[in-house]
Amino acid sequence: MAPPPPLAASTPLLHGEFGSYPARGPRFALTLTPQALHIQRLRPKPEARPRGGLVPLAEVSGCCTLRSSSPSDPAAYLCIYTYPRGRRGGRRRAARTFRADGAATYEENRAEAQRWATALTCLLRGLPLPGDGEITPELLPRPPRLLLLINPFGGRGLAWQWCKNHVLPMISEAGLSFNLIQTERQNHARELVQGLRLSEWDGIVTVSGDGLLYEVLNGLLDRPDWEEAVKTPVGILPCGSGNALAGAVNQHGGFEPALGIDLLLNCSLLLCRGGGHPLDLLSVTLASGSRCFSFLAVAWGFVSDVDIQSERFRALGSARFTLGTMLGLATLHTYRGRLSYLPATVESASPTPAQGLPRAKSELTLAPAPAPPVAHSPLHRSVSDLPLPLPQPALTSPSSPEPLPILSVNGGGLELAGDWGGAGDAPLSPDPLVPSPPGSPKTALLSPITEGAPEMPTSSGLPPPTPDAPAAISTGGPPDHLLPPLGTPLPPGWVTLEGDFVLMLAISPSHLGADMVAAPHARFDDGLVHLCWVRSGISRAALLRVFLAMERGSQFSLGCPQLGYAAARAFRLEPLTPRGVLTVDGELVEYGPLQAQVHPGLGTLLTGPPGRPGREP
Repeated sequence: MAPPPPLAASTPLLHGEFGSYPARGPRFALTLTPQALHIQRLRPKPEARPRGGLVPLAEVSGCCTLRSSSPSDPAAYLCIYTYPRGRRGGRRRAARTFRADGAATYEENRAEAQRWATALTCLLRGLPLPGDGEITPELLPRPPRLLLLINPFGGRGLAWQWCKNHVLPMISEAGLSFNLIQTERQNHARELVQGLRLSEWDGIVTVSGDGLLYEVLNGLLDRPDWEEAVKTPVGILPCGSGNALAGAVNQHGGFEPALGIDLLLNCSLLLCRGGGHPLDLLSVTLASGSRCFSFLAVAWGFVSDVDIQSERFRALGSARFTLGTMLGLATLHTYRGRLSYLPATVESASPTPAQGLPRAKSELTLAPAPAPPVAHSPLHRSVSDLPLPLPQPALTSPSSPEPLPILSVNGGGLELAGDWGGAGDAPLSPDPLVPSPPGSPKTALLSPITEGAPEMPTSSGLPPPTPDAPAAISTGGPPDHLLPPLGTPLPPGWVTLEGDFVLMLAISPSHLGADMVAAPHARFDDGLVHLCWVRSGISRAALLRVFLAMERGSQFSLGCPQLGYAAARAFRLEPLTPRGVLTVDGELVEYGPLQAQVHPGLGTLLTGPPGRPGREP
């Protein structure tokens, strides 16, 4: 059966009359279209200029149906969670509750409220609605299951508080299931994802800066089953000092540039909408022969100097980069080196078959420890709305921040009863759209998450790793078919530049920071690495103008003769200065020659639906 044709943005899908909560409030006419919910007050009298009468779906996190605790109330209730922009530009949370009371019985009113909630949820998640069929909760699949990894000391140490106050309530409003784990040390996230049964998760989302996602992606590509593991959708909710990928996601979603809480709320709204996008990854081979994978940028010179030297100002959050830039300008250095690249216009040979680690015959499985059916006690290191057996060492730690509050599950989400109490009216309670039957994914126990070395199937032919052993060279991931061995001559068709440089940047997405657009035309899946360099001879004032212009992505229109750009599929960087700093996604790596190539669409990024830049509601 062919899917129904797409609907026009203004096509009415549902229309009806609702009361309000508390019951003595006005009555409204609601009209739902594919892009917005239209609200018109009917009584006591229609408004000449309705305020808040148009709710774009881009501002809606989710909805739920409710019922009164009074047995004599036959009405059902529809609660819609929105995050409109205020007069000063920032988002604020608003819950709108409408009373379905057009029928005499609760069952009929409940069916009407659920019809609206189902239609709205389908639109938010990009699910098709029946052309002329009945809209029932059975149209909805099970809630997506997300693994959230948080670095509680990210940015200025506010990541945990921001997650508790903003992220968890919003994803619960959207009806998403989650398990949240706090990382405790460097490479902790990398170890965790290596031991996961990935089939139990619909996505892995980092609540931090760019560094935690770097660990997750490299952990997935270190697995024996990397070919399947790297297909796991990953997402980012910005709570760190470096939020470059989140800035690109924010722009892809059609939102205006944002920082801090506003950027976090924008990215959380997009996450609640669902939807993934292919993500190019850059395979980087270092001088020692080890490989790592980058989703962001390789930097040498001024950018890497600022990144590493500003670490001591981490308590300032993103302002550390501003201070680091000023200090870097005061002590501007140049570096001699050789940059070679394969231009994007050159047709490359077809990739050879993958020669990574052997595929495991079965997915990594860890024996579950006995656990109660539901693990909803307040946890220091982990918190979940899924009945997931959690490792006991994670329950207590002297260095933990304050534990999260108890999360009570009602219909699959946090109980936000403060939205549903009115003076003189009986309080409301959640009424789930689709109760979970026994044995459903919602009630089935998932395998535990272990924090040690993952068990390796004996059929893989690999010895089990030991926790104290040094990190081995990664042999996972696809082969670099465009690159000869490091140190050997390059094939024909490559371009080489040699001289003194102030900086060299090889970037995949558009943003170098949340408010710095280094490659304005870059896309997540364009199959390109965007090379930007600044040669010696530039003045400090001109270099400052270049970085200020990055806020608008207009640096290439300045006419700066020292600023260069090329789109490439692979590159090699050979520093000829004996001392310097090299970074991959903001992480310090060994100094020396390196080379890299793009692997188009190797990963999947949770971006939400695309928007139209400059048309934010």
